[in-house]
Amino acid sequence: MLLADPQQLRAAVPPGRRIMGLDVGTKTIGLALSDTRLIIASPLETIRRRRFAEDIAALFALIDRHEIAGLVIGLPLSLAGGDSPRTQSVRQFARNLLGLRDMPVALWDERMSTAAVTREMIAHDMTRKRRAEIVDRVAAAYILQGFLDAMDRREPIT
Repeated sequence: MLLADPQQLRAAVPPGRRIMGLDVGTKTIGLALSDTRLIIASPLETIRRRRFAEDIAALFALIDRHEIAGLVIGLPLSLAGGDSPRTQSVRQFARNLLGLRDMPVALWDERMSTAAVTREMIAHDMTRKRRAEIVDRVAAAYILQGFLDAMDRREPIT
């Protein structure tokens, strides 16, 4: 089920279960995990994209292994806040995923997440090679952390 806001996902996740964050790109899918208290996001790994069936099999194996109860998928809106071809692709990925496994899924604005984490890695003198190895999973953690922070807010998200 596709959910509209963070509080709906919080209500759908049983106590003690985790949420997984996804940064879905054309070549990779960065993954991150929440803790069981839904407070902290941590980078997990990166799936190299192949065919959808292979990508989803790898994703579902990780979902099962970590007992994931919900997903947060980064939605790459345009800088103006509208849809783009990339946004439509991510929405289709979410619909295809939900066609194979019904679980709580929320889409979350991820504008500039990769740029933000790349700036931080550069500021910490990380090599270009190391940045390339981890940027997608760190971006997924950045997206998931923003979502977790919003889940704790009591005011409505607009």
